[in-house]
Amino acid sequence: MPSVSIESEAIRVGEHFSLSFKRTLRIPDDGTEHQTPPNFGVFPIYRVSDYADRLPESWRREGGVFIPMYQREALYLRFENEKPWQPCAVKVALGQINAVSGERETTSLSTNQQDYLVCPPQLWLDGINSGRGSVRQFIAMPLGTGATVEGALSGKEEFGGVQITIFAPKPGAFPDSPPAVRTALRPTALRRGPVASGREMGLGAGGTVKEKILPDPHGVETWDQKNLAQIHVRLLNSAEFREVTGLEPPATTVNAETYRAQQFPWFPLYGEAVQGDVAPAEKLAQARTIADRDAERKNSPAEG
Repeated sequence: MPSVSIESEAIRVGEHFSLSFKRTLRIPDDGTEHQTPPNFGVFPIYRVSDYADRLPESWRREGGVFIPMYQREALYLRFENEKPWQPCAVKVALGQINAVSGERETTSLSTNQQDYLVCPPQLWLDGINSGRGSVRQFIAMPLGTGATVEGALSGKEEFGGVQITIFAPKPGAFPDSPPAVRTALRPTALRRGPVASGREMGLGAGGTVKEKILPDPHGVETWDQKNLAQIHVRLLNSAEFREVTGLEPPATTVNAETYRAQQFPWFPLYGEAVQGDVAPAEKLAQARTIADRDAERKNSPAEG
């Protein structure tokens, strides 16, 4: 099993793979396919074990980490590999719902339809697989509202958070020496802004981002399904975060001025060269978005 090391801004798995959680703009859910929004800094990561006496028994039993978010804030997952010629397979689930296939999460890789990412070439993931060349953005929403992907597809919200499983390649699958590579970067802009609060959360589906879920160029047989690491990531709102840690949640770097500069409406807080992509998941493509839920209620909830 690959080793897992928790750092303040990243989770390292094995000798050269790491993932982090990035702040980004919440794009409008307006039927438009938007370009990938920029990176606005990193969410800090905290170990469950460091605050075990203030957390539920189920959290202590499962271990893992938590990050502070504000209700209706957006994030994306960033994957980095110091040896990109030795990739790994990564499964991402939202409340135990697979973000690529829309099926209930398992600890194996599907041999029928790809339900995982290969990192690299996949360097980030902004949302759930919802169509050819697009995803629906990850947006933090409270459990119990029915607005999370878990609630939309399972009819209940009992897990929340994000579950990540990393599979190492089989021995000898990739060379030891590196070929010439280039690393893709997202534009970065940092600004300080106002904050808001909520409660324990999961991830819902927001606006549409033009982004491919890239096909596995190596084949599912490349990955060692007995050599894996699992990480459970909880999402805490500002009130929960203060209660658990005694710390003030970090201020978001995204504010109204930032949205205006990007020509997006302000939401107050409450791989082009690679050919092909993974087929859209019918369940995820039909999942109700946060905007759908708001419309069903006939009045948008206060966002702030």
